[in-house]
Amino acid sequence: MKLFKIFAVGAVLTSSLFSASLAGAEEIVARLSVHWGPKHHSAIHAQMFADEVNKRAEGRLRIDVFPAGQLFGIREQLGAVTSGAVEMGGIVGVVSFPPINKNYNVVSFTGLFDSYDEQRGFFTDDPAGMAIWDDITGKSDSVLLMYNPVGPVMTFSTKELNGVDSMSGLKARALIGAERPMWEALGANTVSMPTGEVYSGLQTGMIDTINSPPGSIRAFSWWEFLTHGQKPYQYFADAYIMANATWFKALPEDLQQLLLDVGAEIGQISTDTIMQTGEETLVEFQERGGVVNELAGDEAAKFDMLMKDKVQPVIADKIDADALSAAQAYSTN
Repeated sequence: MKLFKIFAVGAVLTSSLFSASLAGAEEIVARLSVHWGPKHHSAIHAQMFADEVNKRAEGRLRIDVFPAGQLFGIREQLGAVTSGAVEMGGIVGVVSFPPINKNYNVVSFTGLFDSYDEQRGFFTDDPAGMAIWDDITGKSDSVLLMYNPVGPVMTFSTKELNGVDSMSGLKARALIGAERPMWEALGANTVSMPTGEVYSGLQTGMIDTINSPPGSIRAFSWWEFLTHGQKPYQYFADAYIMANATWFKALPEDLQQLLLDVGAEIGQISTDTIMQTGEETLVEFQERGGVVNELAGDEAAKFDMLMKDKVQPVIADKIDADALSAAQAYSTN
């Protein structure tokens, strides 16, 4: 009973402070949780977003950033935002959104979208895509503040990669369900592993292969173990700064607009630089002794055929037919 009273008093105090801050009596302090390490492209731009908001808010709103999974890991970020455990979080779409609406898996459909702009446009302009996005944000009580892409995804390994056949028997890390069909078609064995465990997984040999944006192998120091990379890029992994919608809507309207304006500005910078960041990382990777192979000719045709015949039909089963058709029609037009 005594413990209950303590919690009750704490809840009343928290509610009172929250109300007072929104009334302008005190600075509003918000937490932004991201799993990316401080050197990661997305973490850098998340910090830029917070710094710019803090500057323009002039003491009315302050965002404190907690990087490197200090508060929550990659798989827990959206749940933390939804529950209000944090006000904002860095969300990787392919990790957090399919459990809410499986049709978000269209972004993992290899070769479907040609760019981040096209992929995002499906969710903002196409009725089917808008319905998917609205369902996700509604169920998760979240609102998009900023696009913060992690980069196009390719394959890296501690083993030699010189074609489709070289991937047979590899121990591949699987972060999302849409990855498994590709690994299975290639003859690799999959190990489910969150981002925070990849370094030790590579170090101990539990895994030897990953799908990753190039920038992540540098930011998380995975390139200490990875020796080979293989293109083509498979899909455009997008990430977002999302806010708890209930918290966001309780802010004064000018602060809501400030968050959206800064998010649009820094998000554009993040998007404009992500492809260059990836290619620069690959140059550094090779300077460290890494080897990057891009499938061409017969090997590229073999990979494309494998994707078409064995991988895409399985991924298609994870997406409603009408949603996939809508995405294909949008990307074609």
